[in-house]
This record gives sequence, structure tokens and C-alpha cells, in this order.
Amino acid sequence: MCRNIRPLHNFEPPATSDEVGAAALQYVRKVSGSTRPSQANQEAFDRAVAEVAHATQHLLDALTTSAAPKNREVEAEKARARAAVRYAR
Repeated sequence: MCRNIRPLHNFEPPATSDEVGAAALQYVRKVSGSTRPSQANQEAFDRAVAEVAHATQHLLDALTTSAAPKNREVEAEKARARAAVRYAR
């Protein structure tokens, strides 16, 4: 899994369309092996990003859980702490 794609389910407030779009872009970049497609492939690339974002939003809308929603700030702090340990030299 690409480390830049973050879980989007069960957060308060819910994931925004920008977050869903960013995750879709990262996924398509990873699968295609290209961060900037050629002009010949730009339309297919953009269409794939839109379709993946659409499917992702449908998935997030359909998922249910009995767990309490996670707090974005708390999760971000945990990620910063993990990064500090990982990159400490």
C-alpha cells in the first residue's frame, strides 16, 4: 500500500471530496507508475482519477461501524510521533 494514501473511514468530520480526490490521485499514480502522464495519456489518467474518487466516495458512504469516530487531530499527532521515531537519527 502506498504510504501517502491514508484511511478515510470513520473520522469526525467525514472525509472531504478533496481528501478522496487526493487518495484517488495517489492510487492512480501508483498503479500507472507515472506522476505526470504524457499528453497522450492525460485524458485516460484524469478519467481514472475521477472514477476511482467516485467509487471511493460510494464506498465511504456505504461503510458502517459501531466504533466511535476517530479524531483527526489525535490521529495526526500519533502519525507525527511515529515519524519522529522512524526518522530519528
